[in-house]
Amino acid sequence: MNRITGKIKDETVIQLKSSVGPGSGEDNEDVSLTSMSDKVSQLPSHYEIWRKKALFLKFRSRIDKQQQSKDSVFFRDGIRRIDFVLSYMDDRNDERKQERRKEYEANLQKEGLELETEDKSESDDGRTFYLKIHAPWEVLATYAHVLKIKVPFKANDIPNTRDISMEWLFKPLRLPEDIMHPEADYFTSTFDKEKIDFFLIDDKETLFSPSKRNRIVYYILARCPYYKGNCKEKDKTGIKRLLSNGTYTSAFPLHDCQYWKRARDPNCESERHDLYKHWARLLCFYKEQPLNLIRKYYGEKIGIYFAWLGFYTEMLFYAAVVGVICFTYGILTYHENIWSKEICDPEIGGNIVMCPLCDRKCGYWKLNSTCTSTWQSHMFDNMGTVFFALFMGIWVTLFLEFWKRRQARLEHEWDLVDFEEKQLQLQLRPEYETKCTGYKLNHVTQEMEWVLNRTTADFIGKLFLCWTTVVLWMALIIACIIGVITYRLAAYAAFASIMKDSPTSKLQLVGSLITPQLATSVTASCINFVIIMILNLTYERVAIWITDMEIPKTHLDYENRLTRKMFLFQFVNYYSSCFYVAFFKGKFVGYPGNYTYMFGKLRNEECDPGGCLIELTTQLVIVMTGKQLWGNIQEALVPWLRNWWGNREARSHPESLYSRWEQDHDLSNFSQLGLFYEYLEMVIQFGFITLFVASFPLAPLLALFNNILEVRVDAWKFTTQFRRPVAAKARSIGAWQEILNGVAIFSVVTNAFIVAFTSDMIPRLVYFYAYHPGTEPTMQGYINSSLSVYNISHFPLQNQPEDGESPTWFNASAITTCRYRDYRYPPGHERQYSHSTHFWHILAAKLAFIIIMEHVVFVVKFFVAWMIPDVPSDVTARIKRERYLIQEYLHNYEVEKLKVQLSQSNGHSNPDPATRVCVTVETHNVYSECL
Repeated sequence: MNRITGKIKDETVIQLKSSVGPGSGEDNEDVSLTSMSDKVSQLPSHYEIWRKKALFLKFRSRIDKQQQSKDSVFFRDGIRRIDFVLSYMDDRNDERKQERRKEYEANLQKEGLELETEDKSESDDGRTFYLKIHAPWEVLATYAHVLKIKVPFKANDIPNTRDISMEWLFKPLRLPEDIMHPEADYFTSTFDKEKIDFFLIDDKETLFSPSKRNRIVYYILARCPYYKGNCKEKDKTGIKRLLSNGTYTSAFPLHDCQYWKRARDPNCESERHDLYKHWARLLCFYKEQPLNLIRKYYGEKIGIYFAWLGFYTEMLFYAAVVGVICFTYGILTYHENIWSKEICDPEIGGNIVMCPLCDRKCGYWKLNSTCTSTWQSHMFDNMGTVFFALFMGIWVTLFLEFWKRRQARLEHEWDLVDFEEKQLQLQLRPEYETKCTGYKLNHVTQEMEWVLNRTTADFIGKLFLCWTTVVLWMALIIACIIGVITYRLAAYAAFASIMKDSPTSKLQLVGSLITPQLATSVTASCINFVIIMILNLTYERVAIWITDMEIPKTHLDYENRLTRKMFLFQFVNYYSSCFYVAFFKGKFVGYPGNYTYMFGKLRNEECDPGGCLIELTTQLVIVMTGKQLWGNIQEALVPWLRNWWGNREARSHPESLYSRWEQDHDLSNFSQLGLFYEYLEMVIQFGFITLFVASFPLAPLLALFNNILEVRVDAWKFTTQFRRPVAAKARSIGAWQEILNGVAIFSVVTNAFIVAFTSDMIPRLVYFYAYHPGTEPTMQGYINSSLSVYNISHFPLQNQPEDGESPTWFNASAITTCRYRDYRYPPGHERQYSHSTHFWHILAAKLAFIIIMEHVVFVVKFFVAWMIPDVPSDVTARIKRERYLIQEYLHNYEVEKLKVQLSQSNGHSNPDPATRVCVTVETHNVYSECL
């Protein structure tokens, strides 16, 4: 019988659809129940009564739905705004989930929220229910006071004295004023429902913006319980647990319209469309960001991220320009490079026989075979490198100091001054509240608050477990790096054996560039990059798990703890290979006849005669560029494919049935830690361009191009691919500020060591001023001076090349010595093969350079930081002025209110003189305190 009934129902719907016409969009919005009944009368008479009843039930909600726009963000009455949407699947057989929803929704209604459910028959997949939530005025007013939301009470009449010079020059970069400043400037004060007539309220429904409304509703959802009756079970609280146990499938606020066109409903703001048109398109890459509109639509936390990313990108422009100049200097001085000419000269480099670079499988080779690599090395290893290292030490200080000023200005403009301490730190996480078992007095607020009673043993045990896990994972990274180093040592011997006859030299253009060193470096860097990506994916879950185990008290505390763990791991993961190449490779190799071995078998790597700097550059380019490309693919392509697959069913439905909540439901969810990963990506990039920038002056240029794209990709992703995030407040970038400061200080040390020990700049300067031949300083003879001599007959058997490994030109009877990169006494000297005086002079010069460079940069850094105040003087003055005026208006309001009360109680309009005197004294005290 059920099958027959279902078949009749399907036939009825099909015939009705065909009779009404194709689609059911805007052309059919005026279809009435009468016309539908006429169509029913034309159907066969079988089960006529049932058909009429089914028809009425089937199309009643559909007609209600078609009476408003498919993008409507209101209830069916068209008046009450949808502030939040919960979705759940049809699960009639799961009574536990039904019971949880029943109790949860009943408790939401007790809180004052209004609910409306969309039946699954109206959804695009036919399986999903949508619960729409509206917060009436009383609820908004109550929780606005709890969350310290600020509301305007008077138009700001303080003139803006900021004058931007050369305004006409930047006009092409500007956006329309209504996009840059979508709201008028007002004096604001924390909302108090007891002083409602103090605030500027034209319409209660529009007083709180949609982002503030969804923030209030989410605050209620996160704390509303779903236990039954008076049986309080604290773990049965909040929408997060209901999402994790599958009671609800999603929870999200609505976008206000489709991003590619404006909403037809005049009551919808269409801010999403404005953001897409003026911000999220790639063609807008040269335009400024509408930060005020971003803040209004997404909240201050997302707004401050894009403000920081935009400012970082602007500052990268200056670093990129200087980096390009330094790189250009290296190219222009290409032919003045005397030591490279000596290497390439057949009479000099062609007559210098070098010792084998590995045991048994490597033969003797001539120095001029590295001609190409030494020219490449000069483009990055020149006097411009030292200047750029010094410049970046100052640049990073200017960046951080100017960002503090920019951040202070945003705090003032967005009403975030003193917000964090009073609001964020005192708002407990629901996960923390559910674990609390008692109360204690907060000495700051003098109010009772929840406290987590944990034994000392439990606290220390979990803390030890958490940080032991972090240390073990970092040890795993180091083990992987050692594995890559082992590969490098083994692969070099293999590549050297394969390329001994130089088969790659026959290739056009690139043949001369392919060497065993290059092949080993590139393949090892690629393997290292793959290992980095794999470890990242696995560690993310571990970091979240151990942070949850610590049960942080507030959201701010949670993010800060997770930030430290993730950055510490990422720091070791991304930078370990670069640290190895920069500070370890070629430093502990020994000398012929007394080489240093890893694991007793694999001989440590040597640097190319041109230096290890070019290999550090290769490593940096591969890891940095690979990470940026992978990040952009992951951020843009993956959400697009997921959304394309998610709304595949909706594409087969008439467009008018695809409602606003269904469209948003099919988008990707923006997790609570979404911004965390965005910051982490940029801070890791910041480390690349500061810690190792002395080896690659073009790193800021690559970062600049990436960030120009990153801003628009993130904007496109937020606007088109993600559900609307719950608005959140933040006045700064949080713990990332401390991390950036730490990286900036550490970068001075790393760059000083790179110039001193990885670059050949100091040995060249020592030779130029102290060891040059003749009376005039010159670099003639530098190569011969930098290579030591070894007697081939002194080679142990295990170090000698196998038969057939040495090239055909090598004649053992004629060639008795080989050269190697070091400063040691020659054979026959009384201290043969020990370090010479030249070596100790160079080492002293390197240490002196490190000390001088660090002190110079640090002195300049601290002087610049002292000279530039964190808060601009005009912002400080405006804050004081606004506080004064706010206190004045609040005081006048209280005085007028007191006058009315006295008038009503005493029966006359003027208060007595004593009251007037008290008011005057109080006013004077308020003014004095503010000023």
